[in-house]
Amino acid sequence: MLLCLLLALPLLAAADTLERVRNSASITLAFVPDVAPFSSQQGEQVSGYGIELCRRIAQRIQTELGASELKLNFLAVEDAQKLALMGEGKADLLCTPSPESLAARRQMSFSVPVYTAGLGVLVREDAPQTLLAVLSGQPAHSGPTWRATINRGLAQHTYVSMAGGVTQAWILDKVRRLGVVVQLLTVEDYDQGVELISSGQADAFFSERMFLEHYLKTHGGTEQLQVLPRIFESVPVALGVPRGDEDFRLLIDTALSELYRSGELERLYSEHLGKPGEAEKALFKVYALP
Repeated sequence: MLLCLLLALPLLAAADTLERVRNSASITLAFVPDVAPFSSQQGEQVSGYGIELCRRIAQRIQTELGASELKLNFLAVEDAQKLALMGEGKADLLCTPSPESLAARRQMSFSVPVYTAGLGVLVREDAPQTLLAVLSGQPAHSGPTWRATINRGLAQHTYVSMAGGVTQAWILDKVRRLGVVVQLLTVEDYDQGVELISSGQADAFFSERMFLEHYLKTHGGTEQLQVLPRIFESVPVALGVPRGDEDFRLLIDTALSELYRSGELERLYSEHLGKPGEAEKALFKVYALP
């Protein structure tokens, strides 16, 4: 019996998130710095789309608890450690939107989606026309199609991705399926990836399209670079919530759904990510729970 009680302790602890927040009159909001425009930090100032969503959620929690005040404790965490931190119960909410996966759900649960991530590509404006064509979804050649011409334009190029991420695996899978000979370089940050493209050492940098566009907007010396309009893959991303606490997760989803329906979420989206298109607005209606 004692063993059963000990095994149940993590679940019981996770199920008391609201009570813990009530008793401490504070909530711990984890975020990954330097993931602008979703979450970033300059000195003591924390900002970004995900951060503002968490601020609105905290207001909703304060109202639900009937608390006179609720202190927001922002906790910076490395991207590689965010799942472990949530799994250990060291934060009440992960404010940097993350893609849901079976592996991630072993350590934390997820809110309703707050953004749809899209895989894009950064290239030089003077990149070979055959490469630009095929990356844009157009034929890289004209005339009869036969086995040796199907993937013309993709082969014999150098591509870049962030090390160890899903994009790297995606590129390797496509290379295997298409049977093309390419070189794949991996980098630890966006500065390295963009520099490889700018210097001509690589031909295409694949990553989250919003991050690539944001980099071009906020850094000088990138006038010769462009992010192609095409989105190769898309996946919804959400805020991280404690695993095993459905009451708390329900309150988070309620707050986000209210933000969707009131138009406040669209306003925050426009402020931090740019004006949403018709496809994004349609997804807003899908993501908001009735």
